[in-house]
Amino acid sequence: MLDLDLSPLPPGLRLGTSSFRTPDWTGLVYPPGTKPGDYLTHYARLFPTVEIDATFYAVPARTTVEGWARKTPDNFVFSLKVPQAITHAARLEGCAAQWQLFLAALAPLGPKRGPLLFQFPYVAKGADAHEYETGDDFRRRLAAFLPLIPEGVRAVVEVRNAKWVAPPLLDLLRAHGVGLALTAYYTMPGPDRLLAGPDPLTAGFAYVRFLGDHKRMDGLIAQARRERGKTREWDELLLDRTQELRAWIVALRAWSSRANELYTFINNHYAGCAPLTAAQLVELWRETAGSASSTPR
Repeated sequence: MLDLDLSPLPPGLRLGTSSFRTPDWTGLVYPPGTKPGDYLTHYARLFPTVEIDATFYAVPARTTVEGWARKTPDNFVFSLKVPQAITHAARLEGCAAQWQLFLAALAPLGPKRGPLLFQFPYVAKGADAHEYETGDDFRRRLAAFLPLIPEGVRAVVEVRNAKWVAPPLLDLLRAHGVGLALTAYYTMPGPDRLLAGPDPLTAGFAYVRFLGDHKRMDGLIAQARRERGKTREWDELLLDRTQELRAWIVALRAWSSRANELYTFINNHYAGCAPLTAAQLVELWRETAGSASSTPR
């Protein structure tokens, strides 16, 4: 079983994974024989937060949300993806009723409801060259939707086009107190560029996602199956992300000194096993304590 000591991290940094329902973590996060209905209980003994991916596909039933609240300690926080019906199908237009329905469904979480993540798709240059470069239409739709976010609801916007991480979008988000998701993703700027460019913190909290490259990781898993008979997908690290994590820790230190809270979520696709990447990040943080050279801007 994974022994995860989060004490080296600053108090405001909440570290978790993207989803908690991964059967391959049996023996690592969940004791052998654990039923899926008890996964969250064991997960919450290791991590203080989780990013819920299931809400991207559908508004959760009230009983489901009540179960999440019941199975976690008082200080646990859920970040939840906004349904794709709002972000992808409606593209933020004509979806006020769906948005209100989603917010109402989360009511049983009470203070455990954390940031709500609006994840938007990548716009390819071949599909719309102007939008690829500027994100003008996206910002128009976003500006019209942002007033629908009630006071007290922490919202985060994730885009997949690096060119959009620029003052027009940053200023819009900052004006509404909405965060920008800072993502370790192959189409997005890395930590060095984020620290050197326009200030990417647009709210009182920060939100970082270690996503990786799904296609690359799926290929590595398929290779491991062929070459050594790998039977589980998400039970080991298949990529060495050490140097990249060191660079991100420099940025995380800078942002954690400025933000009230810093949410950091790790996806299995980043290196092969999100809990093991989390443990590596904590250990690297411990190793580099006192040696950070970046100065918060």
